[in-house]
Amino acid sequence: MIVPAFLSRLGLDIAQPDLAISAVLHLGTLASVLFYFREDVARMLRFRSDPDGRRILLLVIIGTIPAVAGLFLEGTLDTFQDTVSNVGWALIGTGVILLVGQRFARGTRRLEEGRVPDAVLIGLAQAFALIPGISRSGSTITAGNVRGFEPSQAARYSFLLGIPTIAGAGLLQIPDLASAGRLDAALGVGFLTAALSGYLAISLLLAVIKRIGLVPFAVYAFVVGALTVAFL
Repeated sequence: MIVPAFLSRLGLDIAQPDLAISAVLHLGTLASVLFYFREDVARMLRFRSDPDGRRILLLVIIGTIPAVAGLFLEGTLDTFQDTVSNVGWALIGTGVILLVGQRFARGTRRLEEGRVPDAVLIGLAQAFALIPGISRSGSTITAGNVRGFEPSQAARYSFLLGIPTIAGAGLLQIPDLASAGRLDAALGVGFLTAALSGYLAISLLLAVIKRIGLVPFAVYAFVVGALTVAFL
């Protein structure tokens, strides 16, 4: 939402993407998540014979339930992001969330030790991130840190938890896009770009979390959010 708005201020005629387009682009990110965490995905698919895989799958299912509320909020979320400065304020909120997450980044628990209350709280954090500008990964990693997970394990759960949510959001929009003739080559390029940048972003995020923490991402969110509010 923000990049097209800035480009428009520079005189370029760039249309704002709606949630449907954004959801399909997220399918590219989904592809990168599935590839990066392919071992965890394989373990979940072997849930009958793999106890840890079964536990992780249960945590993902329970954590996904709160996000189902997003199916009933699409119109409201579209209206929210019609005002780009709203997204900027939400990004500033993301910065605050990330600083809180860094404050609690002292846990030692592994994902395989997760319990139902963990999945519920982190799932609620994911539902809150349906607001455009609130980082889904940032919110869920913060909630994972609060629950005592080791930061990289909180990030691991965050991305696995995003699989059904992102897939559902994208796949539900494809029939409407197809019937409207909006599945074109440009969207295919966007999908591939999202897949590549998503893989690189996951690698960078996990590396930075292990070495530095969430503060660099908080600074980024504050800066971009403030520029958006000030100029858009």
